[in-house]
Amino acid sequence: MPQYFLGIDNGGTVSKAALFTADGREVGVASRKVGALEPHPGHSERDMTKIWRATAQAIREVLAKTGIDPAAIACVSPTGHGNGLYLIDEAGKPVRNAIYSTDERAQGYVDQWRADGVDAKALPKTTQSLWAAQPNALLAWVRDHEPEVMSKARWVLMCKDYVRFRLTGEIRAELTDMSGASLLNVVSGQYDDEVLALFDLLDLKRLLPPMVRPAELCGQVTAQAARETGLKQGTPVAGGMFDIDACALASGIVDERPMSLIAGTWGNNQYVAKEPLVDKDLFMTSCYCIPGYYLMLEGSPTSASNLEWFVTALLRTQGKKAGVSEYELCNELVASVEAEESHLVFTPFLFGSNAHPRAKACLIGLEGWHTRAHVVRAVYEGIVFGHNTHYRRLLKFRRPPEAIRFSGGAARSAVWAQMFSDCFQVPVEIPTGTELGALGAAIAGAVACGCYPGYTEAVNAMTRIARRYEPDPKKGEVFAAKYERYQKVLRALDQLW
Repeated sequence: MPQYFLGIDNGGTVSKAALFTADGREVGVASRKVGALEPHPGHSERDMTKIWRATAQAIREVLAKTGIDPAAIACVSPTGHGNGLYLIDEAGKPVRNAIYSTDERAQGYVDQWRADGVDAKALPKTTQSLWAAQPNALLAWVRDHEPEVMSKARWVLMCKDYVRFRLTGEIRAELTDMSGASLLNVVSGQYDDEVLALFDLLDLKRLLPPMVRPAELCGQVTAQAARETGLKQGTPVAGGMFDIDACALASGIVDERPMSLIAGTWGNNQYVAKEPLVDKDLFMTSCYCIPGYYLMLEGSPTSASNLEWFVTALLRTQGKKAGVSEYELCNELVASVEAEESHLVFTPFLFGSNAHPRAKACLIGLEGWHTRAHVVRAVYEGIVFGHNTHYRRLLKFRRPPEAIRFSGGAARSAVWAQMFSDCFQVPVEIPTGTELGALGAAIAGAVACGCYPGYTEAVNAMTRIARRYEPDPKKGEVFAAKYERYQKVLRALDQLW
């Protein structure tokens, strides 16, 4: 009987399940949407029970669609968005809604920690910037604003850890996710009382679960989970990983040479190296899924979710009238306008900023003769420029990469991939597959159950490059001028925020 590996990927709004063969071929995918909750401005939450229900339904659907015998699944492995906060009680029940990774309620704690110099004191161990949706800030906020909730809480989990718990009944935290949470010593890979004390969280150390690595087996599918998902009881479940690691792994990132770029809700730009980088000008260093490597990341929630909002709010009916998907329509509109023809500037800050902390989205330079195509091109370009801001920061610490491995929703657009290549003046490569997060998780599962002796062997067998885009030097000059205009707009607006 052939072996299959199930990867589960829970992002901001969608729960996905994807089945892969041992050589990485994607056999089937199913997904379910999970609605966002915004009880107050700046608050972003998810119903944890609905997340699990959506995940279980997606697993059941992919099994039905593919007709694969659940007994042929050698391992299940989860991935999901990092940060945010998932609190459960002793019985495993949620004590409140999950808080998502774009939440802003705890910004005041971050501001105070910076004013008090806590960020500088913590940096040598946490190796990352502080921001409002990290678990450290959110734990402080919940403790101070919802003491009745905190009194019930027994464990703090990440999104994919909660899903794994629902599959196995076992409580575990996982290293890659936790190393991005400002709750542990990233250099040592261990919880650290000094770190917790700096954030006045030592009293909440009781909430931190035992830690595992991504390719470590963490239990088996329970009878209850088998009934809900259709999986076979006793199927091994691996630790899984932070989604930025999963996408990088599925993109073939096993050493320092290429970089990984993920364009989704967050715009993540990253590379790996054997030495951790600790610098106040770097957004984050975390533990990579491959032992002995660290992942250096520059990112912010300034990426393709801006286009998702634009399509939902302003373009959805137009896509239906045109007889094509809204995203195909966007690609056609962008391709109809040359970069030189439009000087509109869009700041991609609908859900967060990588400029001023309180900067918002704007469309600058709009005139009566502009068309929808000019506006959509500005949205595409603004997202590219948001990524370029992070890319340029990374180049302070390393040489330009041989290539950029591009994943996320935007990677499905040829016109967008070429735009990234032209702006960065680096070849852009698109990995094979539509669900790279789930594939990265499946790779960890393949290592965990012994199908491959290590990550390098698994990546070599399970990943491939589908397409490559070469940079146009002339377009590079155009985008360099447009990026400078974008930066001038941000500088001009800085005092307004």
